[in-house]
Amino acid sequence: MDETTFPRHPFDPLSDDKLREECGVFGVIGVDDAANFVALGMHALQHRGQEAGGIVTHHPETGFNQQRRMGLVRDNFTSQSMMAQLPGTIGIGHVRYSTAGSKGHTAIRDVQPFFGEFSMGGAAIAHNGNIVNAEELRRELIERGSIFQSSSDSECIVHLMARSMGRNIPDRMEEALRKVEGAFSVVAMTRTKLIGCRDPLGVRPLVLGRVGDGWALASETCALDIIGADFVREIEPGEMVVITPKGVESHFPFRPAKPRFCIFEHVYFSRPDSQLGGRSVYETRENIGRELAKEAPVDADLVCPVPDSGTPAAIGYSLQSGIPYAMGIIRNNYMGRTFIEPTAEIRNMGVRLKLNVNRALIRDKRVILVDDSVVRGTTSRKIKEMILDAGAAEVHFRIASPPTAWPCFYGVDTPQREKLLAATMSEEEMRVHLGVDSIRFISLDGLYRAVGEAKGRDPKAPAYCDACFSGDYPVKPTDQMAKGFKMVEAAE
Repeated sequence: MDETTFPRHPFDPLSDDKLREECGVFGVIGVDDAANFVALGMHALQHRGQEAGGIVTHHPETGFNQQRRMGLVRDNFTSQSMMAQLPGTIGIGHVRYSTAGSKGHTAIRDVQPFFGEFSMGGAAIAHNGNIVNAEELRRELIERGSIFQSSSDSECIVHLMARSMGRNIPDRMEEALRKVEGAFSVVAMTRTKLIGCRDPLGVRPLVLGRVGDGWALASETCALDIIGADFVREIEPGEMVVITPKGVESHFPFRPAKPRFCIFEHVYFSRPDSQLGGRSVYETRENIGRELAKEAPVDADLVCPVPDSGTPAAIGYSLQSGIPYAMGIIRNNYMGRTFIEPTAEIRNMGVRLKLNVNRALIRDKRVILVDDSVVRGTTSRKIKEMILDAGAAEVHFRIASPPTAWPCFYGVDTPQREKLLAATMSEEEMRVHLGVDSIRFISLDGLYRAVGEAKGRDPKAPAYCDACFSGDYPVKPTDQMAKGFKMVEAAE
């Protein structure tokens, strides 16, 4: 491995069976030592991307300053010497997983924010989401003379801005984003402006906060909390805000569309201490557990979460069912990067590196395991084996999301459809495959009820993007369809 690459996901026995958000974005303006605020915001958003991170700031004397690094925020953006290289009162940052761009590893050239010099001055941009027509745009731009420096879809926005004839950076960004299809929440900056924008469907989150006399933009409210900022509001779907020391200007440059926020943000992606749509993520996940208990009851002795993402739903299931909640599985949060290249013997230990069963609690018990999702099913099988090895009498899986049967193309790292367990097996076939006494998933209607849609899902006008469960893609995945992907209408 050379110094410009980093393994896509350091060895983690849970990593092959979880969906991952692509990234998180953060920006501030009007605060001293902006880079320190940005680093704190990135740290709060680390769950959204752990491969790499970058910060760009601007100072009147030094101009634009940029640092991009592989690995975690805590390992790169905490030293005084590093932060001294990022002076200024305005800055943006980005934490990354690679869904688009380099596969198998992240290259330093793909780490955001991206920076470009334009005729009216420089600008930096950080993007959360996925551009579904990026390959088509890239081909067109290259044919017209653009020279790409990365394999990231986000760089298309920079080149489209460079070719725009807009009179200023916000105008150029508007023009560029009108040509982009897919999901995007963008944070950008010029020398004097902080800019935030969401796609017309609002698939990915973006929030506005007030910090002293300055302002902040973030993927989630938990990042505002860490810097002591007051949550002001969510950026609306299709809205662009341009923030200067004078205040916030709001524009709506896109054709209006019915919002389709990603429902999986409620299930798993967002931190439980964040708020989405005026709702506590934690409370929503507890509601999911309650709905799951109503839909899929079972006689058992204990309700145990698969930590940590299954915890709120397990609490909800326990409260609704009256079955005691217990920490039957303990997570080791200090595995770190010791096992980036483990031996075969260590690999065979599987999830035991990360999770351990509380044997005295589990022995002879009928156990309900609550998890947020099942993707490939590999981790579920290993956890089941651990529970049975500890002497459990029965193992019942209850899953706090519907079966994940379709890949996401809007900024989530998803396996190909044929590798998704629910795409090839019925619920009973999954039960047999996993070797458990029962497995039940919350229904799509139940999930909608848990997030506040009392009547469940309206099939004619769903309130959320739920394509990974339903195959109902609100934006056609142009690049993937060109490669032969068939949407749900054609698949039936």
